[in-house]
Amino acid sequence: MSTGAPPSLTDRAALARFRARARRSPDLFLHEDVADEIEERLTEVNRTFTAPAVVTGFPEIWRKRLPGARIVADERVLDLEPGAHDLVIHALALHWADDPLGQIIQCRRALRPDGLFIGVMFGGQSLHELRAVLAQAESEVTGGLSPRVVPMGEIRDLGALLQRAGLALPVADAFTRTILYRDLLHIARDLRAMGEGNALASRHKGPMPRAMIARAQMLYAEAHGDAEGRLPVTVETLFLTGWAPAEGQQQPLRPGSAAARLADALRAVETALEPAPIAAPRPPKD
Repeated sequence: MSTGAPPSLTDRAALARFRARARRSPDLFLHEDVADEIEERLTEVNRTFTAPAVVTGFPEIWRKRLPGARIVADERVLDLEPGAHDLVIHALALHWADDPLGQIIQCRRALRPDGLFIGVMFGGQSLHELRAVLAQAESEVTGGLSPRVVPMGEIRDLGALLQRAGLALPVADAFTRTILYRDLLHIARDLRAMGEGNALASRHKGPMPRAMIARAQMLYAEAHGDAEGRLPVTVETLFLTGWAPAEGQQQPLRPGSAAARLADALRAVETALEPAPIAAPRPPKD
């Protein structure tokens, strides 16, 4: 009998195996970069955080960054006490969550009033080259299609989750980088070394056919390869930031409430927009 529960996005057992394999021979440079970025952002906040918590699949990254922080796994139910923390970081794991909003809500509940939430995840532009060539190669070689890359959210959608989770002063921003690789197998090795193999619950569990790998390599080089034959990989990193509501907290201004014009402040000449063209009248109905 069906329980009505939605199907799971992630095979959690497979994800745990992939992360354990990655720890044996890790290459966690993207995790290190994110930790560097968060450390820099925290220095810009005029606040000393005394009770931080980090949700992560790779605790070793954060133990040296935030000594004394509570480190919890990114399980469906987070091991966080309500109101116990003044800072909660959800570090590069939200893209594997079946319920990202639920994860953010749990982090929000763990915050003290005026506590800070920072969520970091890979965005929808990540691996778009790989996703496209694998889909085309699989369709040509096997005549079918199976999910090979985890779907990742867009910033315009994920930013709205902060407000839905009850966080104040929400901000969503992103940066994109391009990493160059020798070939498709080099890309696959790096993904494995970061624990980012295909852990989708609906994935095809058999090995990828050699003919499909060869075709994907050819398509990748033709569509995206540079003059030296290297394959670019796009990585988009999204940062979601919000504060637990508190009395006396800074509030955003209402739209249209500014006391001065931006053009005056910038000493710029303001150019009015051209009026929209008038639409032709609709023909009368018969």
